[in-house]
Amino acid sequence: MISTAKLLVVLGVVFIITGGVVYLFSRLGVNLGHLPGDIRWESGNFTCMIALGTSIVLSILLTLALNIIVRIMYK
Repeated sequence: MISTAKLLVVLGVVFIITGGVVYLFSRLGVNLGHLPGDIRWESGNFTCMIALGTSIVLSILLTLALNIIVRIMYK
C-alpha cells in the first residue's frame, strides 16, 4: 500500500510540473504544437500534425523533472 501511495504522489507531482510548464510556455507566448520542427499537413477537411519539436522539448523537461523527483525521493 505504501508503494502505491508513493506512486500516486509522484504522478501528482509530475502532473503539477507538466501543468506549470505548459502554463509558463503559454504566458511566454510559446504555442506548443507550433514550434520549429512541428509538421502540419492540411488537405481539404483532413489535418495531420506531427509535433516533433514539441515532443522533444516536453521529453527533455519531463526527464529533468523526473530525475529531480527520483533524487529527492531516494535521499
